[in-house]
Amino acid sequence: MLNSHDILETINMIDNENLDIRTITMGISLLDCADSDINAACRKVYDKVCRYAQNLVKTGEAISKEYGIPIIHKRVSVTPIAMIAAACPGHEPIAFAHALDRAARAIGVNFIGGYSALVHKGFGPGDYNLIKSIPQALSETEFVCSSVNIGSTKAGINMDAVDKMGRIVLETAQATADRDCIGAAKLVVFCNAPEDNPFMAGAFHGPGEPDCVINVGVSGPGVVRAAIAKAGDCDITVIADTIKKTAFKITRMGQLVAQEASRRLFVPFGIVDLSLAPTPAVGDSVAYILEEMGLEKCGAHGTTACLALLNDAVKKGGVMASSHVGGLSGAFIPVTEDAGMIEAARCKALSITKLEAMTAVCSVGLDMINIPGDTPPEVISAIIADEAAIGMVNSKTTAVRVIPAIGKHAGEELNFGGLLGGGPIMELNPYSPQKFIKRGGRIPAPMQSLKN
Repeated sequence: MLNSHDILETINMIDNENLDIRTITMGISLLDCADSDINAACRKVYDKVCRYAQNLVKTGEAISKEYGIPIIHKRVSVTPIAMIAAACPGHEPIAFAHALDRAARAIGVNFIGGYSALVHKGFGPGDYNLIKSIPQALSETEFVCSSVNIGSTKAGINMDAVDKMGRIVLETAQATADRDCIGAAKLVVFCNAPEDNPFMAGAFHGPGEPDCVINVGVSGPGVVRAAIAKAGDCDITVIADTIKKTAFKITRMGQLVAQEASRRLFVPFGIVDLSLAPTPAVGDSVAYILEEMGLEKCGAHGTTACLALLNDAVKKGGVMASSHVGGLSGAFIPVTEDAGMIEAARCKALSITKLEAMTAVCSVGLDMINIPGDTPPEVISAIIADEAAIGMVNSKTTAVRVIPAIGKHAGEELNFGGLLGGGPIMELNPYSPQKFIKRGGRIPAPMQSLKN
């Protein structure tokens, strides 16, 4: 039974603590759009996305207005396009990127994800061409996001794909250098990519998903920080308990929105992703949560322990609040999207090596990190390999979304504006991993892969 205290608490969370729904994402299968004629296939893709998602934005806005819950983004994810492109060999898959972009514009969504390939065990017929086309696709479209899965706990790490993706990330940044290298901010390289992730740029609609589904991603770092502040001078056990209770409340709201969107759109409810997704808004920061726990600055010794506690408590609280939990579910640490992370990076409390340690205990990896524009591609590949190794060995999702700031160096700033934010360009280790990356082959799957 709702009481006045619960209602007032929720209103305060929304008004003063940046509580919101980060995204409603509609996943759409395009497997039935495959056609040997690429023009026919693109036409089918456009028509299906527009048919299924035509009311997505309108419904999201209606729910937001009726319940008073801010819903920041409405998004669409689709079947990895490499699978669809495989049906029309000899044609450039870039045509699909343009079809998706036109569809996104027509239905009014913020992003459409799924210009993707799954190559963790090797390259299929459509994979190589799609990967090769990513820089052009992301430079010529506005709403399209891309992801490539290069490793998994079951398969190991495809080092040929890792080598390739280092070059692709750099080429994507170069292709959009006149727009602050925004293309690289829409490209994610995964290990253990989930099929039901609602967050961009890594969202795609996995081949094991239904024809159409609604997934919701919540957000609420500001609420968690405020709750810890109210708890005052207490021990760590109380902090963990406070985070659990707060995560439960945040996730209940996500469940409500997901069910309501599912009902109104006549589409099955998929999952709620519990991830605490920050924004550049002051107060809406995962870094501030860690500092509220007792760190002078995010990145100080103890940061990894605080983040581990936060991630675990969010999962334990959130999992009770939703009938289906999925996606990434933890705590995001995207540097340019988090006001506290930006501050910590500017004063050099936070380095890329510390961030790497933090990714061992949380979702989702090295996210939205500006790096020098003259970074060699093999260094980017090595960063991807390091993250993939953490994900592979720990049976968790890790990813890399780094932005080579073309023409800029460590200490300078790169800004995107909006939800993607901006921040300093971080310094990298100067020594080369070139010989290691150029070996190619596959890092074998760890012992954990034999859990059958």
